[in-house]
Amino acid sequence: MKKVGLFFGSFNPIHVGHLVIANHIAHSGMVDEVWFVVSPQNPFKKKKSLLEEYHRLALVNEAIDENPKLKSSDIEFTMPQPSYTADTLAFLIDKYPELDFSLIMGEDNIKSFHKWKNYEVILKNHSVLVYPRVGVDEDLKAKSDILNHKSVHVLENIPVMDISASYIRNQIKEGKTVAYLLTDKVAKYLDEMNFYK
Repeated sequence: MKKVGLFFGSFNPIHVGHLVIANHIAHSGMVDEVWFVVSPQNPFKKKKSLLEEYHRLALVNEAIDENPKLKSSDIEFTMPQPSYTADTLAFLIDKYPELDFSLIMGEDNIKSFHKWKNYEVILKNHSVLVYPRVGVDEDLKAKSDILNHKSVHVLENIPVMDISASYIRNQIKEGKTVAYLLTDKVAKYLDEMNFYK
């Protein structure tokens, strides 16, 4: 059974930090592919700050077009909004019964994971691959029951960069360089469309 890691996010915009994590996991042996699931609206983020979802999907496709282990998914575009991970996973299982889906998430999400819709069902039915994030409280990690769950795998030896999409958006807005933070194709797309300016 092919194993697919699902990397959910707004990707507003997708940057090299996302790509390094996804590529590392895709070549880790834990999954065969990583899908970037572009979220139309994160329940915890204000929608007005987002580019239209089709532009963010196009940016993902520009970023990964030469990597056969990385795919994009617009599965949430047709689902009720705001979209919840548990609902998307249920939909994907129904649509692709031949695939085994894992959830990829940053360890900064551990603190609020128990607030996610049907989080117990996610843990029961899926592996959760947790990648490190800069600045996460070590005490929080030590005390987290979620991190000790049998379905949760904390990834080590993974390159982590302290880059945020909001930092990139602000740099562009202020007319400053974002060289090396984005792939050339993504940077060109943003520039041609005058996004975030």
